[in-house]
Amino acid sequence: MRTIKNLTALVLLMMTALTVWGNHPWLTRVYEYRPAPGQFVNTLPVARVGEPVDSVLSRCNYSVCGRIDTVTQTFHGQTITSIDTVWAGSMVTLGGYGGYIVMGFDHPVVNMHTWDFDILGNAFYSDQMVSGGSCEPGIVMVGVDTDGDGVPSDGDRWYELAGSDYDHPKTQHDYAITYYRPDESKQRTPSMTDPFLVDTTYIRWTSNDVNPDSTSGYVSRNSFHYQPYWPLWLQGEETMTFTGAKLRNNAVDIGGNDGNAYFVQYNFSWGYVDNQPNHPAHQPGVEGFNPGFKIDWAVDEQGRHVNLTHIDFIKVYNAVNQYCGWIGETSTEVAGGVDFHPDAPMPESLPGDVNGDGEVTVSDVNAIIHAIVTGMVQPSADVNHDSEITVGDVNTVIGYILK
Repeated sequence: MRTIKNLTALVLLMMTALTVWGNHPWLTRVYEYRPAPGQFVNTLPVARVGEPVDSVLSRCNYSVCGRIDTVTQTFHGQTITSIDTVWAGSMVTLGGYGGYIVMGFDHPVVNMHTWDFDILGNAFYSDQMVSGGSCEPGIVMVGVDTDGDGVPSDGDRWYELAGSDYDHPKTQHDYAITYYRPDESKQRTPSMTDPFLVDTTYIRWTSNDVNPDSTSGYVSRNSFHYQPYWPLWLQGEETMTFTGAKLRNNAVDIGGNDGNAYFVQYNFSWGYVDNQPNHPAHQPGVEGFNPGFKIDWAVDEQGRHVNLTHIDFIKVYNAVNQYCGWIGETSTEVAGGVDFHPDAPMPESLPGDVNGDGEVTVSDVNAIIHAIVTGMVQPSADVNHDSEITVGDVNTVIGYILK
């Protein structure tokens, strides 16, 4: 019996060691949070007037990041300390179009050329509709720590994960919107046409929309949320501007002609946060649930595919500028994230393998030339690691081939 007890304790110790040194599967840090004005701003998470940004980020961390708790137990007279992963089941709102959050894991997410990670939301389907209900899509950007400083910065490269509507004719790339700080002291009066609205001209916005009917508008205030919709910790800013891609509106009012609005927000096929319900076991590829995201979807600013071995940062921003009556603006919510392969080893890069096909050939020379001619940002093309993509990289690859 003593042998069995000792063996059991040894197994537990080994499991503890593996847990301690393994990567944390959940998001562990929020680097930046900048919501656009919206009805849940200053409540998800709670924020106060003029408080430090770090304080708000701390609440974001608590809401969307998995927490690592140390648990100490006594087993047959031996004290064993293990790591217990605790899921934080709250969320943050991104407000109206463009509002964003930048997050990361405690390790790079390796491109496994399959479903790599998931970012959770609070989407759900209506009992009356198929593939429709509350679906508020957010676009995912992935960042590579190009300058190696461990945090998102100007020296890093960002790429969009091209979802199902990336090439849709109604998707507007290079969209820009500006919100204007409201006068919180003005009189709030219910709308004559909708008793749920108490300020229909609350926060004004203007945009560069290609549709002349959609170049300006308002974020209305409703009777369900009376708190300020402008981020309270941003007291010194009179305007907020966001840029990115804007997806087509996905909401349809099926309330009929009786004046009772009933908006259904339909999901897009794939590739967006808060667009489909979360799978309860975080398992990808299950029909009807959000299957997650693939790093292989990454594209550069011109929409060209980019080969990435891994990513270091994740940014999510609200991708629709849409108003749904008494329901309010469409606002992406983020409720956490998980790496499906947290302990996947970083792939060993083959020097000169620019196109990632596992060998160094003339094709890699052509890939560098293509990057030079087009100005395409291709991190693997900087073969000689001088932070530039030039003829010098071509010569380096030729040298590898000749060897």
